[in-house]
Formats: sequence, C-alpha cells, structure tokens
Amino acid sequence: MTFNTTLDSIKTYEAGKPIELVVREYGIAPDQIVKLASNENPFGCSPKVKEAVRSIIDNMALYPDDSMLKLKTALAAKYGIDPKELVIGAGSDQVIEFAVHAKAHPGAKVLMNSVTFAMYEIYAKQVGAQIVRTASRVHDMDEFYALYTEHKPQIIFLCTPNNPTGDAIDADAMLSFIGKIDSDTLVIVDGAYMEYARFKNPAKAVEPRDLIARFDNVLFLGTFSKAYGLGGMRVGYGISRAPIIEALYKVRPPFNITTLSLEAASVALEDEAFVTECIADNFREMKRYEAFAAHKGIDIIESYTNFVTLSLPEEKNSSKIAQELLKKGMIVRDLSSYGLNAIRVTVGTAAQNDRFFELTNSLL
Repeated sequence: MTFNTTLDSIKTYEAGKPIELVVREYGIAPDQIVKLASNENPFGCSPKVKEAVRSIIDNMALYPDDSMLKLKTALAAKYGIDPKELVIGAGSDQVIEFAVHAKAHPGAKVLMNSVTFAMYEIYAKQVGAQIVRTASRVHDMDEFYALYTEHKPQIIFLCTPNNPTGDAIDADAMLSFIGKIDSDTLVIVDGAYMEYARFKNPAKAVEPRDLIARFDNVLFLGTFSKAYGLGGMRVGYGISRAPIIEALYKVRPPFNITTLSLEAASVALEDEAFVTECIADNFREMKRYEAFAAHKGIDIIESYTNFVTLSLPEEKNSSKIAQELLKKGMIVRDLSSYGLNAIRVTVGTAAQNDRFFELTNSLL
C-alpha cells in the first residue's frame, strides 16, 4: 500500500516510556519505578480537580459542551482577554497542528530553533513545508532575524522556555524581534512552561494579553499538562486575535476535548495556590540537581522549567546512561535523537530525586 509521500521524511514522535512498558520489559514492580521523563507535575493535580471530576462521572454518555464556555470564561478571566481570542486543543500540540494546517502549504518555510519541540517539524512536514533551523542551541534573536530576512518563512516558532533544553528568551528581546516581523508571518510563542519561567524570573515572562495587544500575527500557546498536573487530561489552548482564532476553528474537529477534561481544567484554574506551591517546590529541588551537576563536573543548562538537561562528557554516552537507569526502574529522557549527548530529567519529589541521585552517582 502506498501513502502520502510527505510521510517519507517524517520521523515518528517518540514519547517518554510509560511505566507500564517498563514493568513488562524489565519485570520491575510498578511501585519501584520512578518516571522522570515527561515533565509531569510529580504532585499531580489539585485535590479540588479530583473531586470535581468524580462529581460529573455520570455525564460521560453525553457529548461535551463544544462551546467550552466554562473553560474559556475562566481562561479569559485569568489572562484579561476576550473568550473569542481563545481556541482549546487536546494538548497545546493540537493547537500547533491547527496553526500549521491553517497557515502553511507545500513549499512554505517554517523557522525554528536548532533544538526544540519535535512536533513543530512533524506538523510542518505533514503539509509539505520546508524546515529552516538556527545553528545555535539556545534561541538567539539576532540569528532568528537573519534567517527570517533570508528565508521569509510563513511560520516562526519560538519555544520559551524551550523544550528539551530548559532555557528561556528574555521577554524584551522577543518583543523587539516580533516587532520587526511582517504581519503576514505567523509567530507562534510556545509557553507550555511559562508558569515556571514567570515564577523564577519576571524578565522571562511573556504575557499573552500584551502580545496580542501589540501584534496581530502572534499565537501564544499554553497547557494544563505541566504546572497544573493534568497531562492525562490533554488540555491546551491558544491565545490570539479573533481573525487567527477563527481560522484555527476551521481545522478544529468537533468535540475535541472530553467533558471530564474540560471540567478538570476549569477547576484547576480555581486553585492557583496549589500550582504555586508545586512550582516553588520544583525550584527548591532543582538546586539539588545543580549541586549534583557541579559535584560531578557536568554541564547543566540553566532551566526555567520543571526539568533539567544534563550535558554529558564525551566518555559518557547518554543513550547508554538512560538505558542503564531504565533497567533500574528510573525513566529519564535520552536526548541523542536531538543531536545532544544529554539526558533530560524531570524534577520530581524529594524522594524521587533522592532515587535519581542514588542510581546515577555511580554512572556519571
């Protein structure tokens, strides 16, 4: 059987290994496995969310509210925007898909960082677009502008804080860059980890309301999968001016968010104190990783997220290290597929981090 030839150049996205797979492959008891590979909130979601989801469990026979009024109203209040400036997706990656399919076409160019979220390239290649990447590992706005002037891309992806490296762009530098971009180029600012950056350093904080007030060609992405602890519910969102949102709705399937997911995300916004506490704990624990890296002489990228990237010396192979940890029930992300000899580790609870240091001490 033959398929669309655009698929020939696309690599399948590899998600972090689930606990269930490690149980099957290595025969390790589930309670002995620590997953620090997918940047989930180790404390889960707010207890209020669990109560709310249980209370509507009997509604599963009915289709969800496709207007998503409750969630949109809550998000609009949080950001000080109009609900018409919102689109909801099954994770922010679905909103990326909407945007690429709405804007790009065969032969169009899409500009992104050299090391960044893999789904940008995958969605772009699905429509036959050409990928333009920077040479720098971190986002260099001068380099981005040089490539923009040379290639005139239809879409520019700015991931801040960046996944999988953890670095973040100074907000002023980003705003200055966007101000020089033609209004027909769609600039997508992926803020999946923005809650963490805002907490750690206000200079890195990008406020979507300010973005769309200043620019008519920007789409900001947010998610409930990270700081809000709802990775399993798959809820993300895009914020932009109404004309862009209207275009995205033309490629959005109906009922793309479940009833339970909509309720969970809406209630999660009511307990910001829980989220703030989780983020504060994240950065307290991150200091332990920084100390560990310093002790081992390992390069650690300054992180504005809930994970750290450990760049390993040449004599330590990241794939082998990740595999050895996996055999011991510790799941981390090997970044060799990104061209990096590095592992990415989600900052877990104190006990989970203790386990990481214990298992890794003899390997690094």
